[in-house]
Amino acid sequence: MAAVPSHTATSVIRVRGLARTFQTKTGPVEAVTGIDFDVADGEIIGLLGPNGAGKTTTLRMISTLLAPTAGEATVVDADLRTEPRTVRSRIGYVAQGRMTNDNDLVVDELILQARLFGLSAAAAARNAEELMAALDLDGLARRKCSELSGGQRRRVDIALGLVHGPKLIYLDEPTTGLDPQSRANLWVHIRRLRERGTTIVLTTHYLEEADALCDRILVMDHGGIVAEGSPDELKRRISGDVISLEIDREQAELALTIARETLDVRSGMHTDGESGRTGTSLVHLTVEHGDAAVVPLLRALEERGVKAGSLTVKRPSLDDVFLTVTGRSLRDAV
Repeated sequence: MAAVPSHTATSVIRVRGLARTFQTKTGPVEAVTGIDFDVADGEIIGLLGPNGAGKTTTLRMISTLLAPTAGEATVVDADLRTEPRTVRSRIGYVAQGRMTNDNDLVVDELILQARLFGLSAAAAARNAEELMAALDLDGLARRKCSELSGGQRRRVDIALGLVHGPKLIYLDEPTTGLDPQSRANLWVHIRRLRERGTTIVLTTHYLEEADALCDRILVMDHGGIVAEGSPDELKRRISGDVISLEIDREQAELALTIARETLDVRSGMHTDGESGRTGTSLVHLTVEHGDAAVVPLLRALEERGVKAGSLTVKRPSLDDVFLTVTGRSLRDAV
């Protein structure tokens, strides 16, 4: 992978105080609460969070599809509010849903999209051909979109967002609905786009996707940015190991107290148990040496009449970061 660009480099996106409030029958809902961030030239940045965190609303605002309630932004040297047409001409946008028409040919879809952005017929055909080769769509030009696999169709969606040659592309949940193999294949193509110099902003609720693809991650929850950094930087904030053990819900607070009395606990909390197991909680403890802490912890719990169920010890993950900054698991929040 190419060197990770610093967010202090030339900013392709600069956002300050961006907010969006929706008026509903039950009153106003703050979908995005006033966020600040920058995206550097050539960077892959991920907006990570559960459904409803504000990721897609943010993406729709910085692509001019949704007017902000407050705040300002500059996107590829154009002002979001006063130069929306310029912004749209300089970006590519790949939405969550399918962007293709079932009965149209792949090549026709791509050429039409390029022509709508003002490219000549020759330039549109040339760009379409180059993108089909780059995205492993060779041999599919004359095929109807309805005849493509899910992974192929998603790559055509990305080609539609790139066919006019934008410097910046937005990918909204790019791999949702794809099987694991198609998802992994699409990751390869997204990395190749970065290597070609394309700046990418993607939303995702897949922890492994953000970890694998992103130079930097903005963790979103309840419309705000609750943590920011590279995947490694975010995980280093939780030094040590994470012990998670299943406890009867009524004894979860007692288990936390015993753990703190027994071990040097850097952070501790409990969440609802795994789905399908009623009456249980998961107690999460961050300690320096997890393996060494297990035996004294279980002994202390047993002496106080607290019975532990399943237990795991692992290095911190992005889900542990989310758990630490929000008090809940991202996997449970999706």
